[in-house]
Order: sequence, then structure tokens, then C-alpha cells
Amino acid sequence: MQIVRTLIWIVVLVAVALFSFANWDERATVHIWSNLVWDTRLPAVVIVSFLLGMVPTWMLLRGTKWRLERRIATLENAARSAALSRHNPGSTSAAPTPDPAAKGDTLKPAGDATS
Repeated sequence: MQIVRTLIWIVVLVAVALFSFANWDERATVHIWSNLVWDTRLPAVVIVSFLLGMVPTWMLLRGTKWRLERRIATLENAARSAALSRHNPGSTSAAPTPDPAAKGDTLKPAGDATS
């Protein structure tokens, strides 16, 4: 998947470079407010517009990924601690040990051990 992402970025960068080279002489006038005018080259407007759309989306993606990774790590830790407490012989949820007096009980008198 990493190679596909890298190839897409290379194609985008080559397209922007070709567009910039072909349109470098073009001037664009951008009216931001009534008294604020930005007179610049066309490739700068295209690159800034691309970044204005890409950066917030990328930040949202990174924030969501960070939050989900934290949630998964918390759930994995909870599952791991539950599994360890289930198999730990010193924990309070272990099965009760049998009574040692009942160990040899066969319902026969103690003197009659002929079998």
C-alpha cells in the first residue's frame, strides 16, 4: 500500500510542476477583501488552494487515527489484564481447593483396605 501512496504523490507533484512550468507567466489577481488584493502568479494560487483543502482533512485523519489507536490500546490492555487475572493462581477468582479430609474418602471403613 505504501508504494501506491508514493506513486500517487509522485504523479501529483509532477502534475503540479508541469502546470507551474506551463503557467508561470500568468498573473492572477485575488480579491480577499474590498481593500486587500493579492496579485500573484497562477501556480501559487493553485498550490495554496490545494493546501487549504488538504491540511485540515489530513489533520482530521491524523486525529481520528490517534484517537482510535489509543482506544485499541486501552481495549488490548484491558483484555490482557483480564486474561492474566483469570490464569493467575493467587487471584481471588480462582477455583476453590478441595477439602483435604475428603481426599481419601471412599465410603469404606479405615481398617478395611482390601481392594
